Amino acid sequence: MRPRLAELTLVLTLLAAGCGGGGDAAREDASRPETRASRAFGPAPETRKGPLDANLAADLDAVFSDLETIDRRTIRRIGASGDARVAWLISDLLRFIQSGAVAEGLVRGFEQLTGVKLDAPERRPGRSWLAVTNRLIAWDLPAPPGYTGYKARLFTLVEPGWAPFFEDRKADIDWRLVNWGGVLIDDRPFGAAEHCKQGCIPALDEPAVTDAAGGSWYPDDAVVFGVVVNGRPRGYPKNIMEVHELVNDRLGGRRIGMPYCTLCASAQAYFTDRIGDEHLVLRTSGLLSRSNKVMYELRSKSVFDTFTGRALSGPLGKARVTLEQVTVVRSTWGAWRKAHPDTTIVGRDGGIGRDYPEDPLGRRDDDGPIFPIGDVDPRLPVQEQIVGVIARDGTPLAFPAAEARAALRSGETVELVGTRLELDGDGLRAVFDNGEEAVSHQAFWFAWSQFHPGTLVWTGSID
Repeated sequence: MRPRLAELTLVLTLLAAGCGGGGDAAREDASRPETRASRAFGPAPETRKGPLDANLAADLDAVFSDLETIDRRTIRRIGASGDARVAWLISDLLRFIQSGAVAEGLVRGFEQLTGVKLDAPERRPGRSWLAVTNRLIAWDLPAPPGYTGYKARLFTLVEPGWAPFFEDRKADIDWRLVNWGGVLIDDRPFGAAEHCKQGCIPALDEPAVTDAAGGSWYPDDAVVFGVVVNGRPRGYPKNIMEVHELVNDRLGGRRIGMPYCTLCASAQAYFTDRIGDEHLVLRTSGLLSRSNKVMYELRSKSVFDTFTGRALSGPLGKARVTLEQVTVVRSTWGAWRKAHPDTTIVGRDGGIGRDYPEDPLGRRDDDGPIFPIGDVDPRLPVQEQIVGVIARDGTPLAFPAAEARAALRSGETVELVGTRLELDGDGLRAVFDNGEEAVSHQAFWFAWSQFHPGTLVWTGSID
């Protein structure tokens, strides 16, 4: 009897997460990566080039044409095909089928295709997808021909709202790295205050704010993400940002969009006005790329690289839009308020009558990344908090936050490549040696380093 996908885990088992670039043409003819080795996972398997074998293509078409019913014998043939490129499609299926006979067959297929034997903990339901996908990312294995089309069939079955992202064949999205974050798309109109009935992460549009005195509801030792635009400071409480993960706001005469990837510990701010005739409205897609939230623009359906602000698809991608970034300082509310007595802060109910728990995520991320990221740069611990900044010559820099803060409090100078850090509240911001602001934000090391692999790290001993 064939198991129905709906009887497995394609049903929306929502995770308390949600946070992400070349298409098929750039990847399908990639060189064989047999000489590429992963730090953590060893050498990549050899891969073929050119079109898929006709029988393999027929089996893939059979699986992805009827995803409600999967034939285990077809999965076995795919695993025996010898074409390691299709391991990416096994990964995608494992994201939604994490237990049962089909999941076990998919894991065996991955092992047969790649020559890798997963250990017992990695084979557990819910863990095999992570083990498989981390290896594929680390190996940078090429995707098979037609990969985006197959993936689109699966993902749009889960969320039809993702269809416009897949339809742009010129999108600069590396679909191998994109996976499901456990929630659906936030496609509510601008200004909507209601919760997402279908299970999305709802952006907060133009929240109500109060002055510093009105923010006495928020504990002094709780974290705010501080932003200053044209001399106007504002604090965004971390507990509210953990619920919404994205705010569209007005500050200092400008419009800003502020995504917060909880998985990356990265709050960023971008100007969203002065681009075309209308201001942009940023939303959370429900997709991830290497554990970084994939945001998109509501009206144009253009996907953005959340970490860099670069449009990857849609009309804004075609126009090569890159959003201008604004510094975000991670500080306690008491220290931020003291440093900026004229600050405002988002109101206790966000202006939408909502109650926010003090610690929405609890200890979710204590054991490391919960979504695939591939290899990690070993120079710092994976979840070391760093302040990231791009030097004037384009060099990416990372300052370990705790060490830098301690050095500044001791009267030391924290500087690298003409860029120095200063205390702001008890957070950190960057300036160039000529006094100009250097846009910066704080993030986990794994997130910053995977988007900026050539980063120089301040060690306290480099001038």
